[in-house]
Amino acid sequence: MRPGLSVRALRAGETSGSVFSARRRLSVVSVPLWVWAAVIVGLLVVVAVDLWIVDRGEPREFSVRQAGIWVGFYVFLAVLFGIGLTVWGGAQAGGEFFAGYVTEYSLSVDNLFIFYLIMSRFAVPRPYQHKVLLVGIMLALVMRGIFIAIGAVALAKFSWLFYVFGIYLVWTAYTLVRDHNKVDEEVKENALLRWARRVFPTTPGFVGARVTVRVDGKRMVTPMLIVMIAIGSTDLMFALDSIPAIFGLTEDAFIVFSANAFALMGLRQLYFLLGGLLQRLVYLSYGLAFILGFIGIKLILEALHGSGVPWAPEVPIWVSLTVIGVTMSVTTVASLIKARKGKAVAPAEAPQG
Repeated sequence: MRPGLSVRALRAGETSGSVFSARRRLSVVSVPLWVWAAVIVGLLVVVAVDLWIVDRGEPREFSVRQAGIWVGFYVFLAVLFGIGLTVWGGAQAGGEFFAGYVTEYSLSVDNLFIFYLIMSRFAVPRPYQHKVLLVGIMLALVMRGIFIAIGAVALAKFSWLFYVFGIYLVWTAYTLVRDHNKVDEEVKENALLRWARRVFPTTPGFVGARVTVRVDGKRMVTPMLIVMIAIGSTDLMFALDSIPAIFGLTEDAFIVFSANAFALMGLRQLYFLLGGLLQRLVYLSYGLAFILGFIGIKLILEALHGSGVPWAPEVPIWVSLTVIGVTMSVTTVASLIKARKGKAVAPAEAPQG
């Protein structure tokens, strides 16, 4: 059954309250298992090709040109997948995928700044940074897949969780605005990272790209493993924002997973492509706060609508896609203008000798 047709078929013969609960049940099983298998196998093949081309031979720096080609390739794959989903599942399914993909990609750009701080704190040599990002992101992709499966089942059984997700996203938006100018230069270690540093004997410095090494007959881990744990666990924490956000745009677990997968797969190349641009996106947190707040309110309104509240509207997916696209465009342009003005006035503000 195609996801674009399933909701319309339900709406044709059921009341709004029963549609609300039925849509949650249907979203988990609307895509055949062979489609899931084909997409997962296809993604694994792409990752394998990525590894074979990029990571073969001696570790080397990731050039901007190389990063740009790979980012363009992954974006092209995502657009192609979205078009195919639109043809197969209808405009609703395609719109939900693109809205989810853009949202997850935008949140990923914000995550890259934290990755940059982690790399700087542990002084990871540039030739090894793309390996660290690859392992950390692959771990995060597996863990997010588990989160999505659990979330889809939970939302299918407990529709009141949409209120919880909505309130949480609004609160997250508020904290992003509140803490806009409170970015710490030091990365706070989470519990998993503290445990790893305490349990595993660690060498004082990097030993090439190796994760473990034997010193005086004793097996020790290198800072490479600690950095991978830091990247993977930090990105998992970001899932607490991104998973509720995309479930606010679509209830289909297949679309949630595929949008997350495509957003994460090109993340390490995007890290090297953006480079110093990360610090110039000064208004990014404001844009993300607006998007998360919008999705949170959308979730609450649609939950009320599905519960039979007459004044609560359903927000069409094209409205969500428009809001997300316009917000990120305005945020990026405004940030670059601000950065350019800052560079222009810097010489005038410099002290005179």
